[in-house]
Amino acid sequence: MESTYEQVQETVAFIRQRSKTQPRVGIILGTGLSTLSEEFVVEREFNYGLLPFFCASTVASHQGKLILGTFRGVPIVAMAGRLHYYEGYSMQELTFPVRVLAGLGIEHLIISNASGSVNGDIEAGDIIFLRDHINMQPENPLRGHNDPRLGPRFPDMLHAYDRELNVWAIERAKAHDIRAHEGVYLALPGPNLETPAEYRMANILGADCIGMSTVPEVLVARHMGLPVFVVSVVSNKCFPIAEIQPTTVDDVIATVQAVEPKLRKLMGDIVARLDEQKK
Repeated sequence: MESTYEQVQETVAFIRQRSKTQPRVGIILGTGLSTLSEEFVVEREFNYGLLPFFCASTVASHQGKLILGTFRGVPIVAMAGRLHYYEGYSMQELTFPVRVLAGLGIEHLIISNASGSVNGDIEAGDIIFLRDHINMQPENPLRGHNDPRLGPRFPDMLHAYDRELNVWAIERAKAHDIRAHEGVYLALPGPNLETPAEYRMANILGADCIGMSTVPEVLVARHMGLPVFVVSVVSNKCFPIAEIQPTTVDDVIATVQAVEPKLRKLMGDIVARLDEQKK
């Protein structure tokens, strides 16, 4: 059986044979955010299920495509929709695309998601730039044999998130009339939404938002030495407990899409900022 490293190389070669784009920034578009891809100038796109060793996305709100092209003139590769642990994939399977993005040569990874607020001062429709996370998912994508060609056995997580970019992005969000915060994300496996007791637990532990993704992708990105920037759109307020309302996936998507026109402009600013820093 081929090693993960060899599988990554094979997938990267497959893409490079069919695309001329040399991406500098990678983007993962989460729940309700895949329409941001409408602003990309697409050079080539691939359905996940047609790429070597990729798994197909089974979530209706995720397009399940890998897109190469430009965004605001910057060469990018974007995952229009992610894979989740609750879909039944292993942590290694769902994070394999992150390793491919790194193999394609990106210098920075932007991740987006939707989350529930467990901070009483953060409302639905706000956005949170992650400064840290609490991992309560039952598996870790780095578990098992470590291939040093992919990264170190024990990657340090002290500076997992780009705090300097967070400060800049919070100020920039004001220009787009977006309420923005810096906060801590707590990851659970899903797919059920959390119970009131779990929301209270998250608040006690120091989390500002709660969700079902992102952390495995961050772990693998940091394992491979990629700088990470995460923006989380608050889809529903989950604290204080007395303010919790029943929530459906349609509610989550509707809230995120209401913010998306402003978020599109902000994401363009962020990509341009990262590109400027690399020049």
